[in-house]
Formats: sequence, structure tokens, C-alpha cells
Amino acid sequence: MSHKPSICVCGGGSLGTVIAGVAASKGYKVNLLTGHPSSWGKSIRITDPDGYIFEGPLFRVSDNAGDVIPESDIIIFCLPGTVIYDELVKIRPYISPGSIVGSVFSSTGFFIMALDVLGEDAHLFGFQRVPFISRISEYGHSANLLGYKKSLNIAYWNVEHKAATTDLLADIFHTPVNILRHPLEATLTNSNPILHPARLFTLFSGFDESKPFVTPPLFYEDWNDESSEILIACDSEFQSLIRILGIGSDVIPSLLKYYESTDAASLTAKIRSIAAFKGIYAPTSKTDGGYVPDYNNRYFSEDIPFGLMLIKHIAELNALETPSIDRIIRWYESLSGKVLLDGDRMADNSDTREIHSLNSPVILRLISTLNG
Repeated sequence: MSHKPSICVCGGGSLGTVIAGVAASKGYKVNLLTGHPSSWGKSIRITDPDGYIFEGPLFRVSDNAGDVIPESDIIIFCLPGTVIYDELVKIRPYISPGSIVGSVFSSTGFFIMALDVLGEDAHLFGFQRVPFISRISEYGHSANLLGYKKSLNIAYWNVEHKAATTDLLADIFHTPVNILRHPLEATLTNSNPILHPARLFTLFSGFDESKPFVTPPLFYEDWNDESSEILIACDSEFQSLIRILGIGSDVIPSLLKYYESTDAASLTAKIRSIAAFKGIYAPTSKTDGGYVPDYNNRYFSEDIPFGLMLIKHIAELNALETPSIDRIIRWYESLSGKVLLDGDRMADNSDTREIHSLNSPVILRLISTLNG
């Protein structure tokens, strides 16, 4: 791309707002595809942790893919895993030749769904972890960028000029970006798909509806050693999987290493201390008597069936047992009424087939390209 590319952000949540605002402030032509176009102002204002203001104009905001996708060189998904497949189908007729389509995170199966919908000739990118911790201030107008990452890891599929594209994305995201070797190195992560479910399980598995919370528990600041122990157990199974696949621990370090910890107690202390995690509440909804778990929250609906189940599925394809991960999935089954496991194996029914990230032929194709 010899010119400064135009961008379309798909999704108007907190991440989409921050990315649109930061990119617009840097002079990129930014389009936005959102279900609520009338709620958006002409410009976006983003405030970072140091009080720095990013502000810039939006070029076009629409709920019609045909209005914003054809002229966009870079299309960035900032969407829950539950809706990525349908959004890919929606934009497919309008993607221009040479445009690249990517996602701010890949752990719910972005590459798998994109290859299924757009085909192997599509130009794709996906980040290993979300780039920012962010919160909307005023929907459609402003947001807070609560925390930067030191760097971001990105994987590509069928992108020719990786270095130049990476430089552009580092500018757009205002963060250094490292190139990964393969899409599975971005798809498989021990971040949200393991971190969130492990904490949900310890917070809510013994919940008694007759005894609601007086106030919503803090997701990270109230973290305990039991959460850390289950997290470490699930991560141990995950690390066994990436070793089988030939992905190095330098690419996806263990959570103990990532959080500079040595055991459950030190991991608990570390997670409780992270400034960007402060003030984040567990997913609950208010009732007359207090607060109860919000089982419709994306921590449940996305991170378990689309994230943790994807790890389970790839583990099963590689004949790896995952008892700790299975324990959380079975608990989720009891909440959702879905049948996802048959014993310690994936169930073959409509409940698993409707999860578009669990596409065995595409996953096996990706695995076959991982080491040659």
C-alpha cells in the first residue's frame, strides 16, 4: 500500500471506539460498521492513562457493509467471537481485492471462521491478545484507553508485505507489533479463553441463588488462590498442547512466566496488583435481593464455547487429555443446557456444530501448515 490506507472498524464497543479514535487522530480515513450509526458523533475522543488525548474525525459510519467496506484497505474486527462468522458473511460481497481483514484477537477462532467464509485466498491478520484495556465513556463519542501492552503479537495468512503491514498496524494501534510464524500461534492463547473461565468457575460454581451478592465481586482485585490453582492447572494442559504442536513457550509463555510468578500465591498477588485490572467487576446482573451471575455475559458466551472449547477441540485432535479444562466445560454445560462433551470427548451434536470455530477440516489444514 503506497498511500496511507483507509480503515474500517467493525464493531462500536470499547475496543472499536478506541481503535477508531486513535487511528483517526493519526490522519487515517476511518470508517465504522456498527449496528447503531445514529448514535455516533462526527469525531471520537480517546483519553489514555497519562491523560493524553487522541481525537480525530470519522469519515463514514453505517450499519450497511456496502457503504464502508469496498473503499477500506484494512478491515479490523472488534467483535465478540459469537458474531464474527455472521459478520464475515455480511462483508464478504464487498471486500475489495487486496484488502486485508483482521481481528483484534484470534482466540475465538477468527482465522478458522475467516478461512471458512472467505476462502484460502483471503488476506488475513489476527492479534494474539487484545491490544488495549478500554472502557466507553460516552457511546459513539468518547472512550478511555486504560492500559497499553508493551507490544502486540500478530499472525498473517496470505499477506505478502508483512513488514510494511506490521509497521502500519503498529502506528494504528500506537504499540510495537511483533510478527508470529503462523495463525495458530495467535489462535491458541492462554489469555481470555483460560483466564476468564477459571475465575468464573471459582467465583460462581457454588453460587446459591437464594443468597445473592450484596455488591458485585471484583473480578481481579478479589482474585484468590483457588482461582490461581485452577488457572495453573488449565494452563499446564494448554502448555502440553502447544508443545505437541511444536509452538515454543517463548511464543506463548506459561501464565506463571507471563505474570512473573512462581506459584498460586504469587500469581494471586500479581493479578490483584495490576493497575489496568482495577475496578473491573465480575459479570453480574442486579435483582431485588442483590447481584447474581450474568450468564449471558461474553465471559460465559464467548470465552467458554468459542475459546476454551476450541482449545479442547484441538487438544482432542492431538489425542491430549484435558481433565481440568473438561471440568469447567461440564460446569458450563450445567448452566447453559448445552451438550458439549460426551464423557471426556467432544459431543457430536447440534450444540457443538453451531460453534463455528470448531471447524475440524479448517483446523486440520492449519495444523498441516504449521510445521511445513
